[in-house]
Amino acid sequence: MVGQIENDPASILLHPIGTEKAIRLLDQNKVVFMVDRRFNKRQIKVAFEKLFNVKVERINTEILRTGIKKAYIKLQADHSAVEVATNLGLL
Repeated sequence: MVGQIENDPASILLHPIGTEKAIRLLDQNKVVFMVDRRFNKRQIKVAFEKLFNVKVERINTEILRTGIKKAYIKLQADHSAVEVATNLGLL
């Protein structure tokens, strides 16, 4: 799976979440993504940093009852989650 990160980090990050709660988390410099359940926090971090050219401070994950995995990605202070969300078309 590690080789897959180098080839296609977009296969790990399935899509951003644009719910009201996720938009409110932008104020805390966090972005929320649905991610492939097979990958761990370290792999998600590498994929996000490569894809968006930002530095990640911390990642929290949650597996929902439906089996879908969410990643709460907190960016370092010198990067803006609002800017990433704007580039994704969430705002």
